[in-house]
Amino acid sequence: MSDPYNNPSSRGAYAGQVIDAGLQSYMRSVYHTMGLGLVLTGFSAYAVANVPALLHLFFGNMFVGMAVSFAPLLFLFVVFTPARIQSMPVEKLMTMFSIFSILMGISLASIFLSYSGASIARVFFITAATFGATSLYGYTTKRDLTAMGSFMAMGLIGIIFAMIVNMFMHSATVQFVVSVIGVVVFTGLMAWETQNLKVTYRTGATEANAKMAISGAISLYLNFVNLFVLLLQLTGNRR
Repeated sequence: MSDPYNNPSSRGAYAGQVIDAGLQSYMRSVYHTMGLGLVLTGFSAYAVANVPALLHLFFGNMFVGMAVSFAPLLFLFVVFTPARIQSMPVEKLMTMFSIFSILMGISLASIFLSYSGASIARVFFITAATFGATSLYGYTTKRDLTAMGSFMAMGLIGIIFAMIVNMFMHSATVQFVVSVIGVVVFTGLMAWETQNLKVTYRTGATEANAKMAISGAISLYLNFVNLFVLLLQLTGNRR
């Protein structure tokens, strides 16, 4: 009788099952972390918008309001650099992401004052459906999305410059074009980054995978939030 553990084909099938199970667990960790961030963001945004004391605390003073608005950006450039992510323990990195998600929610509290609740809920579900479809595509497709990801990254840089210029121009047309292009760019980035997370997974590298899962969750979270805000600007019903 042949020994299945000494059979090369059996060992290959077993290794494939281990990799597949590990990869699935890894991707679940990415989505769970991202989901936690979205919950913290939504809760903090709603709380600040609906509790007068909190609204006054964060936006009653112009300088405090500006600090709150730019705090998430500061996190991205100071805390979530590749070098810092690699040097931080997993627990601390997770804590930093939770704080970042809350700060993002505080900075987005104004959407509950500007748009109707029904409109916000509708756009959120549209964004969630779009994310689910594009992330699934990125995970399952056999096509290499590297070139598309590079193109979308260049588009993102263009959007940032256009938004900075429009801060002085105050052009509704430019804002509309930027929003439309932004929807395409962030949708494409979701698919590319999902595929990149799948490709960079390493079997047995527990700590490295845990950090990559949080880092990937941060990237997907940012794409989701930006897509949500752009869709809200395009289709949301203002109060």
